[in-house]
Amino acid sequence: MSLKQLPGHNSATLPPQEIIDLFKVAFGQELYSGNLSQLEAQIQDVKSCLYNREYIEAFKTDERRTAYVCRWTPSRAISYASLFSHFPEILEKLRTSDSNVLCVGGGAGAELVALASIFTPAKFAKDSSTGTLQVNLIDLSDWDHVLQKMITSINDRWLYKQTSADFKVQFTNRDVLTVTETGDLAHLDLITLLFTTNELFKQDRAGSIRFLQSLNKHCKIGSHLLIAESAGSYSHIKVGKRTFPVQFLVDTVLVGPHGKGGPWELVQESDSLWYRCPPELDYCIKLENMRFFYRLYTKTH
Repeated sequence: MSLKQLPGHNSATLPPQEIIDLFKVAFGQELYSGNLSQLEAQIQDVKSCLYNREYIEAFKTDERRTAYVCRWTPSRAISYASLFSHFPEILEKLRTSDSNVLCVGGGAGAELVALASIFTPAKFAKDSSTGTLQVNLIDLSDWDHVLQKMITSINDRWLYKQTSADFKVQFTNRDVLTVTETGDLAHLDLITLLFTTNELFKQDRAGSIRFLQSLNKHCKIGSHLLIAESAGSYSHIKVGKRTFPVQFLVDTVLVGPHGKGGPWELVQESDSLWYRCPPELDYCIKLENMRFFYRLYTKTH
């Protein structure tokens, strides 16, 4: 029987409340200085833009980006932590060697915090063999100021001075579909596209296919690619007069038509998986449950 719901907490990660507490510290001024109504107004503006798929407008200011992180990133961070740790292949990369990760569309920091929540206990474990973790984030909007708050809190509260040098973060403010340099792809151990693939295809279907083809050509054998997206019809893409689930298009490019002939192999998949936030978590804004599909691929040739 396939898994229908991820655990609220996987023992390979820091506890969900500790992850939530990181945001309380990093964004304490916005959450607890008495200006919550101002933050909530910004959240409503962002929510309206997201509903209308006006992504540039939603994230055009630091205030709106901060509002998004305060409202949605904590939920995603704990769900991504559970998702990442669900895969032995990903855990092995993060816990037993030097690893290089690219998070496409990861500017809001959920992937960053989730990865740090796995790397931290692995680094402090007795007889740890964990090396360094390089996290590369690329996003169309400029999340740098917001990310620095999370990075500072990760280093100060979780890793401390003696190990923070082993956790390296680089943010690139750029549209991934316009990137022509491909040399770095050969050094990546893990690539994530979490709640990003659908929008890339709707933004530029041909460019998205070219990006996936560049992964086909340049990623090294043994690297992994994790894609997750909203389950259901929201993630369907229209091609001509027909409509396809976005995962069908991705599978065709990466694995090949009918699941054969491509340079990637499908390791695990689910078309509907829930993450439900543990009800005892303490946070001043409602935490969101998530339902999504995922695909984990490995490069075979």
